[in-house]
Amino acid sequence: MFGLFAETQTIMPGKLASISIITIICLAGCGALVETGGARRIDTPAGMIEYLRQAHLPALKSVEVWENEYGPGLKLTTVHYEIFTTLLEPLMLSQVPGFVESAYRGYQSQLPEAIETTTKFTVYLFADRRQWDNFTKTFAGPQAALFCKIKAGAYYLKGACVAYNIGRERTFSALGHEGWHQFNSRHFKFRLPSWLDEGVAMLFEAHRSEQGLFYFEPGRNMYRLGALKKTLVKNKMIPLKELIAMNPGEVLTTNETEALMAFYSQSYALVRFLREEGYGKRLRNYHKLLLGGLRGDWPLSEIGKRIAADRNIPLTARWNRAISPLLFKHYIDDDFEEIEKEYVAFCRKIVYHIRLKTQD
Repeated sequence: MFGLFAETQTIMPGKLASISIITIICLAGCGALVETGGARRIDTPAGMIEYLRQAHLPALKSVEVWENEYGPGLKLTTVHYEIFTTLLEPLMLSQVPGFVESAYRGYQSQLPEAIETTTKFTVYLFADRRQWDNFTKTFAGPQAALFCKIKAGAYYLKGACVAYNIGRERTFSALGHEGWHQFNSRHFKFRLPSWLDEGVAMLFEAHRSEQGLFYFEPGRNMYRLGALKKTLVKNKMIPLKELIAMNPGEVLTTNETEALMAFYSQSYALVRFLREEGYGKRLRNYHKLLLGGLRGDWPLSEIGKRIAADRNIPLTARWNRAISPLLFKHYIDDDFEEIEKEYVAFCRKIVYHIRLKTQD
């Protein structure tokens, strides 16, 4: 399975493969530091290395030159990540190490017990779309055509998150979203149902920063809240029983933008509902559901367990429809009619303050 964060996000079937090794070479040399209208611009990797080292960033363990064919680049290493980047914008790049490590702590917080990560995660962050396109055409192979259709976004494939600079806020949102897919694909023995996988990923799209640390605030995700409000206003809510059984690929083939927005915004709201509603009365059950996926002990048939564990088998709509309702009934609630009333009320509550723009 690979993840995709764009103006419209989706999960499509795919296969995992190993990441090709990129040669890292440290080069000596002085970098050019230019002041333009009060803004700092650094033109060379060597100059950026000097800048980052002088900044004494707590999350950054090392920085060196990344020799590649796409543009002047760096490799940034943190405790849990290796970031290969051609982005030489000082302010944004200096925040990347702190962001990915804050996101990692956020992913851990979804579970009541910590997971040990022994192998670093890989992130590619390119300075522009041209570099991203050129890399994707080689890296993604047969799937490259699909990714190159993304207007602005990122994707997760072959164990790596691949993004490019689409502005600080949107780039970090994409990295936070795809980073969850990367995290659970590495650590969870079973793949997650679509609503759960995407719903959790969207918890890491909105954030604030403070003294080099990032704090994720799902309640400030205006893009998802706005989409949810539109869905409610237009009376286009997907019934809960149908929502948890859906694979977004099913909706994608219909080219119905409203249905796709409803799936994502409602999945985001459903995860928040399970964590927040009633002072977290369902949080323990939510944790059990995730722990079952982590440990590989969901109550599935042997065939179901094999498909859930083997990510080289495409995630089909049929599998999602068979497994997801079963898990929801076992861990959350089997009375869909009653819980749906609470869920819809929660959705209305969290979008109450959202104002939609009126069209002339």
